[in-house]
Amino acid sequence: MNGMLAIRYETPQSVGEAVRLMAADPDARVLAGGTDLLVQFRAGVRQPSAFVDVKRIPELMSITIDGQGLRLGAATAAAVIGEHVELRTLWPGLVEAVQLIGSTQIQGRGSVGGNLCNASPAADTTCALIVNRADCVIAGPGGERTVPVEEFCIAPGRTVLQRGELLIALRLPRPAARTSDAYLRLIPRSEMDIAVVGAAVSVTLDANGVCRSARVAIGAVAPTALLVPEAAKALVGSSLDAASLKRAAEAASTAARPIGDKRGTAGYRRTVAGVLTRRAAAIAAGRARRK
Repeated sequence: MNGMLAIRYETPQSVGEAVRLMAADPDARVLAGGTDLLVQFRAGVRQPSAFVDVKRIPELMSITIDGQGLRLGAATAAAVIGEHVELRTLWPGLVEAVQLIGSTQIQGRGSVGGNLCNASPAADTTCALIVNRADCVIAGPGGERTVPVEEFCIAPGRTVLQRGELLIALRLPRPAARTSDAYLRLIPRSEMDIAVVGAAVSVTLDANGVCRSARVAIGAVAPTALLVPEAAKALVGSSLDAASLKRAAEAASTAARPIGDKRGTAGYRRTVAGVLTRRAAAIAAGRARRK
C-alpha cells in the first residue's frame, strides 16, 4: 500500500461546515458535480487532498424564483434546471446554455456553479449568465460577498475565490417586460464538444418593439468571457433591424481577442463571434416580441 495517494472525501451538511473544511485545507477542492474535476484528477492536472462534496447542502441544490428574480444553488444539476418550466420561460437562453453541458449522463451531475468555477473561456453558461446580469454569491471565512459574474473568472482556470471561499449561489434579477435572451455556440461536432465560439444576447423592447436595453457577451475568444458594451449600444434605440444587427456583429468581432489553434484560426473565430451575435440577437428579439 506504500506510495498510494490518500484523499479524503468530505460531505458537509451546511455552508458553514464547507467553509471551515475549505479554509483548513488549501488543497481541498469543491465537488459540485465532478464532471470537470474528476477528469482533471485522473489526468494528473489536479491533485486535491480532499474532495468536498457540496451536493448535501440544501441551499446549494435549490431553485427559488420570486418577484425579485432567481436564486440558483451553485450545485444544482443541469438536468434539474432543464426541467424547470418557469426557469425555461423567463430565461430560455440560459437554459439552452445549461442544456449544452456535456451529455445526458453529465447533466445529471454537472452544475452551473461547477461550469463557472472551472473557469474555461469556452464554458457555455458564462455568457448566458453575463447577459442576464447574474451575481455570484460567495461564502467564506469572512461571511458572504457578491461579485458580478463577468468579474468572477480572471484567467483560464482561475477565479476570484480566495482560500476558504466557495460559490454557493447565482442571483439573477427578474427580467423586465418584453425581455428575453438567447445563446448560440459553434462546435466542430454535432454534440458533446467545446465551443469554438459562443455568444449570448439579452434584449428588452418597449411597447413599439424598439430595443431599450441590451447585453451581449462572447466566449472562447479571449482568456475570459467578454461583455461587449459596444455591441449592446448598436442594438439600443433600434427596432433590431438588419442594419443594427450588422453593427452589433461588427462590434462583437472587433472585441474578440482569440488565439488560433487546431480548432480554428483567430480570424475565423472573430468572424464567427459576429455571426453568432447577430443570430442570437435576432432570436432574443423574436422571443421578447412574443412576451
